[in-house]
Amino acid sequence: MANEVTIPLLPCASINEVAEFYVMLGFTITHRQHRPTPYLSVRREEIQLHFFGIRGFDPSTSYSSCLVQVEDTRELFDAFADGMRAVYGKVLSSGIPRMTRPRRDGFLLVDPGGNWIRVVPAVQEPEPVRNGLARALHSAVTLAGSHGAERRALRILEGALARERDASEDDLALALEFREELLERLNLHR
Repeated sequence: MANEVTIPLLPCASINEVAEFYVMLGFTITHRQHRPTPYLSVRREEIQLHFFGIRGFDPSTSYSSCLVQVEDTRELFDAFADGMRAVYGKVLSSGIPRMTRPRRDGFLLVDPGGNWIRVVPAVQEPEPVRNGLARALHSAVTLAGSHGAERRALRILEGALARERDASEDDLALALEFREELLERLNLHR
């Protein structure tokens, strides 16, 4: 078999709200159906996402997720960020919807349906975790991104920043950048 395609089918409370969100990000609506079941499909280049509406669905309790592999995660992040800034005046970094800043392993987009769209590089080379700060940063990113535990992530990161003496300049810069992002998400600017 060759040229197979898998397209995620994700739940949402309102296909209209999801449609507006994805159009803002540069997607095109390829299909919209209101009856008998609300259904929406969107496309941006080769990225296809489909949604179905569920009456009474609570996006904050969603476990729906998918991976989107792209050659250049930064390019896609920048395009999405431009769309958010045009509509909201800023990149939404907390709540639903939201988008995390890009890192080596990609970024996370949470749409109005509560679906977690993980944008990752098409080819991922596992990076060795070099020191305590890098391990703490990896844990903090996972806690905040996958579990929504920003306060716990901040505690872990700040503890590692206070202890670390051997971190590279790159690791220190990445940790401080993520610390600022966490402070912003938690509205704790110092």
